Amino acid sequence: MLSKNQARIFFIGGTALTFAVFLGLSWHSLSIEVPKKTHAENITPAVIRGKHLWEGNNCMGCHTIMGEGAYYAPELTKVVERRGEGYIKAALMSKVPWSPRGRKMVAYGFSEEEANDLVEFLRWVGNVDLNGFPAKPQYKTTTNQ
Repeated sequence: MLSKNQARIFFIGGTALTFAVFLGLSWHSLSIEVPKKTHAENITPAVIRGKHLWEGNNCMGCHTIMGEGAYYAPELTKVVERRGEGYIKAALMSKVPWSPRGRKMVAYGFSEEEANDLVEFLRWVGNVDLNGFPAKPQYKTTTNQ
């Protein structure tokens, strides 16, 4: 059994070691891993303008991106890969409310430049390495037997 003094030294030493490991891992994540996975070098002025449009129009009030936001409308992390640029631009530039499957999308009536900026933002988001998120759906296949 440890004496009171030995227990105190063990506690302080363990706390200091754990804190040092925490600082080292935090530094590694923030200075090496995050820039490598987010591809910050690909952030263009169009991506920045698209991000401002995303925030200014409260898109997160209905959609999720990288798992964050509301769950009323579809997840948009990999939407450019799933739907394509033309589909997205048509929805964003529509002058009338658009309602696929009963959910109503606001008619923003964005200009072509604004729609292009939002597509560039969504394209950049889709290229962020999120360790497999969102997972690709597993579709059932049928075979004739």
